[in-house]
Amino acid sequence: MGLKEATSPQAPRAAANGHAGRTTSHAHWPLSFKATLLAGGVAVLLGVIAAGMTREANTTVHAPTSPVASLARPLPPPRPAFTRAEEAYIQALWPIHGEVERSAVRVSLGNIFYKMNELDKAELKVRVDAALAAYQQADARISALLPPPSLADAHNDYLAAVRLFEESTREVLKMFDDDDDGHLLAAQPLSQEGSNKVRKIGAQFWQHEFTAH
Repeated sequence: MGLKEATSPQAPRAAANGHAGRTTSHAHWPLSFKATLLAGGVAVLLGVIAAGMTREANTTVHAPTSPVASLARPLPPPRPAFTRAEEAYIQALWPIHGEVERSAVRVSLGNIFYKMNELDKAELKVRVDAALAAYQQADARISALLPPPSLADAHNDYLAAVRLFEESTREVLKMFDDDDDGHLLAAQPLSQEGSNKVRKIGAQFWQHEFTAH
């Protein structure tokens, strides 16, 4: 929906010609307000995918360093291996985590494309509605998991992150009732906080070879 416009080589020309005469409420925002919204959207986008990138980054083969460099930078002690109960919980959370990540990315990109006039309001609402449904389903699935005591705090934090994403999407949906684009800006801190929690848990759980099932 928004992606094909953003990636097409005709997108700049289309945006200039097709939207030149459009008089929508979001077209008259001050530049600083737009810049704040776009920067926040990018921050949420980068934050929410960082957990997924951590596993690939940590499993990448690096060129060997010299003995002198190795002595200068001693490796940190390895993290204790997860127990079977911890591994079972982490593996059960992985597909839920994937859905949460995809939904957060689609909403963040949707907000950015909307402010660039590359996505109309109706298309944005479709994305936000779908994301809210995905978050509610993730909320229910995570609530049904039984983490081992050692992962209880991480479990609660991940559930809190999903609920922050839910609250953020509900804030965005208010825009479609009162036509006030300011709800996009109000929703950003909630998304950012949820993204930070997800990134922290992702670095804890998927830094090695865990794969999706």
